[in-house]
Amino acid sequence: MNGKSQLGDFLQTRRSQLRPEDVGVPTYGERRRVPGLRREELALLAGVSASYYTRLEQGHSLSASAEVLDAIAGALRLDESERRYLHDLARVDRQRTRGRRSAPERVSEATRQLLDVLADVPAIVLGRRSDVLAWNRMGHALFAGHLDPGAPDRPAQRPNMAKLVFLDCHTRDLYTAWQTKARAVVGNLRLVAAQQPHDAALHALLGELSAKSAEFASMWADHRVKACTVAGYEMRHPLVGPLTVIQQTLHNGPGPDVVVATTEADSASRAALALLAQATGRAARQAGFSPGPAPTRSHVDKG
Repeated sequence: MNGKSQLGDFLQTRRSQLRPEDVGVPTYGERRRVPGLRREELALLAGVSASYYTRLEQGHSLSASAEVLDAIAGALRLDESERRYLHDLARVDRQRTRGRRSAPERVSEATRQLLDVLADVPAIVLGRRSDVLAWNRMGHALFAGHLDPGAPDRPAQRPNMAKLVFLDCHTRDLYTAWQTKARAVVGNLRLVAAQQPHDAALHALLGELSAKSAEFASMWADHRVKACTVAGYEMRHPLVGPLTVIQQTLHNGPGPDVVVATTEADSASRAALALLAQATGRAARQAGFSPGPAPTRSHVDKG
């Protein structure tokens, strides 16, 4: 899964997904053996020679300028996330450098304070590979109440949200439109893989998901790219029933992201979250723990 093959696969896949009628290319009623645009048609739309585009798609040209890449992105009708992804793949091709070990991810004290302040708002801290580095009480209750609340503290047991979405029955049942959530997870992992092309742990995760989930393998081959920033999801929580949440990703520079789930004011979903807060607070008291929303703390580095 090197950058070279990813770039070629991405161009070929997206070209095959673009129909001639989508971009005004006349076909004169001819029957085509393969779906999508032909290489020469895409090259014409991008304003480059067919031979040059063919070399680029086959991985034989490593000199594509930013202007050429933008022209190809325009011809493929890529959105902003997909355009950045294309540039990331091309940059990996040009550099061809051996990757260094990724720096360990840490949860800063500022992020811990944020989790604490978001008392009744479900919040989790995700690393670049979707590992759960920390969560507050409500984050644990909403997204993974069936797991040990202290799991993020133990690297060997640290949950991974991508694995949960594809391999965990509880999480799969949690989302009414599971396919939508699953595609968002895959699209985000595509972006990360382009930005971290030499991350061995990331590639191990992708290999495990591909081997254990045919649905993941199919979605990964589709080459859809999506930045998971804001998205609405209908959920079916086993304790409080149906609710609709807006999941928002708060980016913290190069550090881990904080994902929060909010609900509309004075809605049934807001009432469901309040009920969940009461239930988890009561369970914490019965277990002898403080009812406060103290987040779990993960001091062990994640490499």
